[in-house]
Amino acid sequence: MLFSLFDSLTQEFSFFNVFRYLTLRGILGVLTALVICLAVGPIMIRRLGYRQIHQTVRTDGPEAHITKSGTPTMGGAIILVAVFAATLLWADLSNRFVWVVLFTTLSFGAIGLVDDYKKLVNKDTRGIGAGMKFLLQSIAGLAAALFLYHTAEAPAETELIVPFFKDVALNLGPWFVLLAYLVIVGSSNAVNLTDGLDGLAIMPTTMVAAALGIFAYTTGHVQFANYLGIPYISGVGEVLIFCAALVGAGLGFLWFNTYPAQVFMGDVGALALGAALGVVAVVVRQEIVLFVMGGVFVMETVSVMLQVASYKLTGKRMFRMAPLHHHFELKGWPEPRVIVRFWIITVILVLIGLATLKIR
Repeated sequence: MLFSLFDSLTQEFSFFNVFRYLTLRGILGVLTALVICLAVGPIMIRRLGYRQIHQTVRTDGPEAHITKSGTPTMGGAIILVAVFAATLLWADLSNRFVWVVLFTTLSFGAIGLVDDYKKLVNKDTRGIGAGMKFLLQSIAGLAAALFLYHTAEAPAETELIVPFFKDVALNLGPWFVLLAYLVIVGSSNAVNLTDGLDGLAIMPTTMVAAALGIFAYTTGHVQFANYLGIPYISGVGEVLIFCAALVGAGLGFLWFNTYPAQVFMGDVGALALGAALGVVAVVVRQEIVLFVMGGVFVMETVSVMLQVASYKLTGKRMFRMAPLHHHFELKGWPEPRVIVRFWIITVILVLIGLATLKIR
């Protein structure tokens, strides 16, 4: 909105040309989302508390989590408000990539919102049910994948880019739809599984979003793309604004979600943020790099899969408790130690992911 306004003013006032720079609008996106979170956060937390929308704690979980009972949840709505406001203000709204990432984020956020509402307000412990949740996720994920496939304007938009190799790109054809679907839905559920400790999910999400913003900028910049040996995709640089908004909103939410948390994001936040990372990775053609940078999310998901498989096949559990962060808690690690160490792992993995831009 503001971008369109300032762009129209450039005819009379040359000063407004500065707002055509993605880097400036990215910075403004971070700051806008951050300020909105910090301003709206306390109000929403009070309202959630007043309506008694509180976290319920598993009785079979770590004893330290008992004190979390009664903490307001569904705070992910704060993140979504900030991300959407900042993106709509500073992004070029004629860009199709901006709309597909907004649609995907909103769709998965809506699924999480309904599930949270049924669990926390209607007191239905099943929520919308695992089957219905997966079906709705599949519809939203497929819609985004099909849109990207049918609106692709260049072969690079549907190729699988293999990191560390300059000239290795696999033409997926219609298989692109399946890959995009799996990345979006898988990423959404992976972040949701990770969201179990104060700040554990939001900080890795913020770091990965920042790195994907760099990929979006370089992929959408013809000179940088040619220099780095990555495919150039026209218009994809605008996704930087969305990524910047995610970073600002993530930092703003962490202000209230850091240990001990004043609010939790709930499914409305976790499902939306995971889907957002997935769809951005698809748009910038870095699905494999997302798998690397989001290694913490991958570990958490794999730990649940291994736990279930081990118990069904042998009757024994591989971990003391899944997802993985609970295993370390039950081993005696204080919650802040688990959180910060997982953050450190994410920093390392994000740096490895960014290194793929140059090492080819």
